[in-house]
Amino acid sequence: MAVFYIVFLLIIIQRFAELRIANRNRKWMLARGGTEIGAGHYPLIVLLHAGFFACLWIEAVLKGFPVSGVWPFIVCLLVIVQVIRYWAITSLGPYWNTRIIFVPGADAVHKGPYRYMRHPNYSVVILELLLIPLLFNAYITLLLFGFLNALMLRHRIRVEEEGLINHTNYGKTMEGRSRFIPAKPEEKT
Repeated sequence: MAVFYIVFLLIIIQRFAELRIANRNRKWMLARGGTEIGAGHYPLIVLLHAGFFACLWIEAVLKGFPVSGVWPFIVCLLVIVQVIRYWAITSLGPYWNTRIIFVPGADAVHKGPYRYMRHPNYSVVILELLLIPLLFNAYITLLLFGFLNALMLRHRIRVEEEGLINHTNYGKTMEGRSRFIPAKPEEKT
């Protein structure tokens, strides 16, 4: 039970810290003439992530807070995933946000993990929604929110990429890169 509380609390603290960073970055972008798109689905993203934690909590309580027998392996993977998350966040710098905002004249970021894939942060979210429930044998949470997240990302990425293509050099910059699977970038000749 203690492992669950520790991991759960660390993730919640992490999310609130990220929301503060996102809010600071949002103000910075809007002050530079930034435009938000896709705001209509943002409350659904918040609901999805809050629902994930509520469902995880309920399932863990009902099952007696079981921890996977391979927890050291899962925790190691979660640490790696967090390193990738913060690599993506720092690579985007003040452009990182939980919302979709474009600043006039800004180019698409193609450094850090964005050299290898178009959406490393979404890859991280997919992996977290897999690994965290696996850590606590919360298979209902895993299946339900894996499915709901896939539906949400399908819409969000379409909106985001359309905006990136219309507002930045994204099409040219990210040409040949996979959305979620890292690969060595092709050399331009």
